[in-house]
Amino acid sequence: MPLLEARGLRVDLHTHRGTAPAVRDMSFTLERGDTLGVIGESGCGKSMTALALMGLAPDNATVSGSLTLNGQELIGLRDRDWRAIRGARIAMIFQEPMTALNPVHRIGHQVMEPLRLHQRLPMAEARARALALLTRVGIPDPARRFDSYPHQFSGGQRQRIMIALALACAPDVLIADEPTTALDVTVQKQILKLIAELVAERGMALILISHDLGLIAQNVRRMLVMYGGSVVERGSADAVFAHPAHPYTRGLLAARPSLAQRLVAHRSERLPTIPGTVPDLFALPPGCPFAGRCAFTEDACATDEPPVVPLEGDHSFRCSRADVVLHAPETVAARA
Repeated sequence: MPLLEARGLRVDLHTHRGTAPAVRDMSFTLERGDTLGVIGESGCGKSMTALALMGLAPDNATVSGSLTLNGQELIGLRDRDWRAIRGARIAMIFQEPMTALNPVHRIGHQVMEPLRLHQRLPMAEARARALALLTRVGIPDPARRFDSYPHQFSGGQRQRIMIALALACAPDVLIADEPTTALDVTVQKQILKLIAELVAERGMALILISHDLGLIAQNVRRMLVMYGGSVVERGSADAVFAHPAHPYTRGLLAARPSLAQRLVAHRSERLPTIPGTVPDLFALPPGCPFAGRCAFTEDACATDEPPVVPLEGDHSFRCSRADVVLHAPETVAARA
C-alpha cells in the first residue's frame, strides 16, 4: 500500500467569473523515503496541488477525486479530522516564511505548538524538543533566541525555523513549496542539504515543488511536469532531463542557460523562450492546454484530449502528435 496516493485529484475554483479547473487529473503514488518533484511555470497549479494535499484549498474550491494516506481517504474529511493529520502526518514548508510564520508570536512557541497539540507534550518537554529542533536546523544560540520574533531573523534563518516547525512531529510526508525562494545561492544549498538530511534521517517522503529545474534535477528521484493545471510529463528525473518528450518540457529545458553559454554569451544574445503565456484557467482549451504555444499544434490539438504516451520505464507524456514530436529535434518545442 503506498504511503500517499492521489488518483484523479481535481481542484475547481468557483468565482464570479465561473468555475476554473486549477488542478485536473493529478495522479501519483509516493512511498516512504521517496522523493517527488513538481515543476512548471507560475500559475500551472503546483501550489494549489500542495494546498489540496494539506487540506488547505481555498473556501471557494471544490476538491474531488481520491487522496489516500496509508489507505485512509482524505477527500471529504471534516476540518477537525484534517487538523489531526496536518502537521502530524503531513507537513509543509511554505513558500514565504515571513507570511507563514505568525509575526506576533515568538518563534520558540510556534515550534512548540504542534508538539503540544499533536503529541500532548508538557511545556518543559516541548520546549526541550523545540530547542533541539532549532539547534538541528542551524539556528545559532537557540536558547537565547527562543523568545525572538520572526522579523528578528534573516530570510535564511526564517526558512530554517519553518523547517523546524514542519518537522516537529516527524511527519510521514513533507511538502516543500518553493523552499528556497528569495534566498541567495549559498543559503539555498544549505537549506536543500538540510532538508535532504532530515528526510533521510526520519524516513519521510518528500514532495518538492519548484520552478527551478536545477533544484529539481539534483534533489528528487521522480518528477511531474505541470502545465495548465494538469500533468503533461512524468518519469524519473534522470529520464525526463536526459530525454524530455513533451514540447513544453523541452521548452523549459531549452530556456535554461548552460555554464558555457553563461561564460561566452554576449549581452545581445537571448535565450530561447516559449512565446505566449500560461492560458487563463477560465479559457482552457478542451484538448491540450499547450495548444497554440506548441510548434506542433494542429487544429485537433485544441479539441481532442491528448492520450498518455508511454516511453521507457515509467516515463510518459500526454500528446496527440507523439509520432511527430518524438522524431523532431529536442530543441524544437514552441512556436517562433
